[in-house]
Amino acid sequence: MTQPGTMTPMTQQMQDCVEACMKCHSICEETMSSCMQMGGQVQMQIMRALMDCSEMTRMCADMMMRRSPMSAEMCAMCAKACDMCAEACMSMPDDQQMMRCAEACRRSAEMCRTMAGART
Repeated sequence: MTQPGTMTPMTQQMQDCVEACMKCHSICEETMSSCMQMGGQVQMQIMRALMDCSEMTRMCADMMMRRSPMSAEMCAMCAKACDMCAEACMSMPDDQQMMRCAEACRRSAEMCRTMAGART
C-alpha cells in the first residue's frame, strides 16, 4: 500500500513517453522558428499543427510526470495532435527540418497511443 502523499514510481514505458513528448515539443518549437526564418507565406495549416503539437506534447508530459488521473485521455488527444503535425510536415518533403519534426511527431504519437491504451 502506498503511503498518503507519495507517488508510485514512473514505469519505463511512461518515462519513454515523457521523453518522446519532450523531444517532439522541442523539435516543433525549432521547426516553427525555422518556418519563420524561411520568409514568404508559410502555410498556416502547418504553423497551427506545429503550435498545437508543441503545446499538447508539453502538457501531456507534464500530466504524466505529476501522475494526473487524466493523463491517459491527454495521451490519446496528444497522439492525434502529433499525427496531424506529422502529416502537415510531410507536405514539405524536401525540407530536412520538417522531416525531422514529422519523425519526432510519429514517435511521440506511437508512445502516446500506447500510454492511452489505444490501438491504431
